[in-house]
Amino acid sequence: MKVKLLNKIAKVGLDQFDANYECSEDFQDYDAIMVRSAKLHDVEFSKDLKCIARAGAGVNNIPLDRCSEEGIVVFSTPGANANAVKELVIAALVLSGRKIAQGINWVKSIADDDDLSKQIEKGKSNFVGPEIAGKKLGVIGLGAIGVQVANAAAAMDMEVYGYDPYISVQAAWTLKARINHAKDLKTIFEECDYITVHVPYNEATKNIVNAEAFDQMKDGVRILNFARNGLIDEDALVKALASGKVGGYITDFPSKELLQFDNVLGVPHLGASTPESEENCAVMAANEIRDYLENGNITHSVNMPDIQMAQEAKYRLCIINKNIPNMVGEMTTKLANVGINIENMANKAKKDYAYTILETNDEISAELLDKLAAQDGIKSVRLIVK
Repeated sequence: MKVKLLNKIAKVGLDQFDANYECSEDFQDYDAIMVRSAKLHDVEFSKDLKCIARAGAGVNNIPLDRCSEEGIVVFSTPGANANAVKELVIAALVLSGRKIAQGINWVKSIADDDDLSKQIEKGKSNFVGPEIAGKKLGVIGLGAIGVQVANAAAAMDMEVYGYDPYISVQAAWTLKARINHAKDLKTIFEECDYITVHVPYNEATKNIVNAEAFDQMKDGVRILNFARNGLIDEDALVKALASGKVGGYITDFPSKELLQFDNVLGVPHLGASTPESEENCAVMAANEIRDYLENGNITHSVNMPDIQMAQEAKYRLCIINKNIPNMVGEMTTKLANVGINIENMANKAKKDYAYTILETNDEISAELLDKLAAQDGIKSVRLIVK
């Protein structure tokens, strides 16, 4: 099988593929794509393409609607860069109050002063800032990153409040007992001295921190956004910074309007820019591709439902279809009409699309595969023979 590489992928990730795979940037026909930041919206895909794995968490560079319509599964690697982002956020928590970055810039600006040591000692009082220990931190979003940030902040003696109405069982198990559960955002906004956002960007989370939210916050609150642009209403944030309501803001989505304020720090998008993170993402992406191509299992897909089922019969049909009535009924009828008995099956939907696995020990003909592929609403059909 052929895997097309659209960015430099860590070698440890490529090493996950065995001799049955070829990896190259030069393929014109390929079964899978591994990508980091390359934009795919205008890319014409190979007719053989079955899946795309983004070695990272976000998938804004991938045309999800087109992929779904063409029966292409899109994977991401949630949690693979969680520790790297956590470390960046903890650093930003300290930087947001202690004026370390401002102090560094000031020292560099007077580097040519003949009496440098004396000037540094004299000017240090301009960079006084509070400690984070004993302060209240609000964490909005308790996914892989949010949980690690909450736990790390608690270990640094912060009083942490976490808010996530959709927290997973796995995340809940890893959250330290000392983290306070906030029942609503209002609690976060009213109680916390520091607030950090860790949710995906969608219609529900757009401008989740807005003018009304700022009105509820403490004066001098410090806010961090290392998640997605658009989560914080920038117009409202500018007004809150100008009035002093917000005492500090650090983000890796800076803008010209925000950077006019001395208490705003903008950094590059460094969340996953560590060798460890790049390797973790590459390994996870490679394993997602292999499990799907070899077994038909889907894990960490952003456009299709996750399904994992051990193959127990010789033939496995993997079908992507529209999530509409009687799809499975029509599939199974086509199999029954040619005398095929279904041994195992799984079906799961995600929004407008569904994924179906059908297993049998009866031989599947090319003619049957064509009939299934021609069924209205079916986007792709694959046969895996054990």
